Amino acid sequence: MFAAPKIDASSKSEAYAQLVEQARGLLAGESNRVANAAHLSALVFDALPDLNWVGIYFFDGRELVVGPFQGKPACVRIALGKGVCGTAAATRQTQLVRDVHAFPGHIACDAASNSEIVVPIVGRDGVLVGVWDVDSPKLARFDDEDRAGMEALVRVYVDSLVA
Repeated sequence: MFAAPKIDASSKSEAYAQLVEQARGLLAGESNRVANAAHLSALVFDALPDLNWVGIYFFDGRELVVGPFQGKPACVRIALGKGVCGTAAATRQTQLVRDVHAFPGHIACDAASNSEIVVPIVGRDGVLVGVWDVDSPKLARFDDEDRAGMEALVRVYVDSLVA
């Protein structure tokens, strides 16, 4: 059993560096996308403050379908280009949304969410795997340090798929 130590960092970037190392250790030697998504979601949900949903939506060739997550039940299917997740998938660009209520077409899976960051997951072959979605009940919870940290965590996840 893996027991991740609590993050003990003086800065957000240092906290993410520790979290990335923990994720590498947790996912090492396993290449199953569902198992690794479950572990990564649990790790991040437990380690970072002010989150109410963390998980992955997998792209099934037509739309995004909810995968492993931590938090309340979520939307099951999201069309490409719809909401924050669908926009990240369609554009293949990280979406950092400080106030989801100001995002045109936001899909409110959990009414408690006020800010969100979604990172597209693109395999080494360039194929869309899905999106990494993190929500917070706190307005403006995410910033550029979170963007860099979340993108680094997604790279660890993608690397694990080809292990």
